[in-house]
Amino acid sequence: MTLLEKLHAMKMPFAELKGVQFVEAEKDRVVARMTVRPDLCTLHHTIHGGAIMAFADSVGAAATVINLPEDAKGTTTLESKTNFIGGAKEGATIIATATPIHRGRRTQVWTTRLETEDGKLVAVVTQTQMVL
Repeated sequence: MTLLEKLHAMKMPFAELKGVQFVEAEKDRVVARMTVRPDLCTLHHTIHGGAIMAFADSVGAAATVINLPEDAKGTTTLESKTNFIGGAKEGATIIATATPIHRGRRTQVWTTRLETEDGKLVAVVTQTQMVL
């Protein structure tokens, strides 16, 4: 089973609710897409900051899962920091790319860049995941 197939086989109900689609998975890079739906927006048909953070959290967590040691029981987010750079309008597709900063025995740290399909930077998220 490939790493992408492993992610597709995982049950991530909240990611599914948001419409997250994993499109690439390697040990050093996980990429997912999410369409900005009306129910993910705030005023003026712009994606809500919480939806951005939740999207990045799902991608960073998935990246951690495919990098867990054999004896690990799972992962959970310890900390997440988001820099909001720009917005994305309803109907746009956001692409999230997670890359590792640190992969240790007890924690992993990932940076996720979120951009529109035309390359406009929406946010940069750094999160720390605990290895359980």
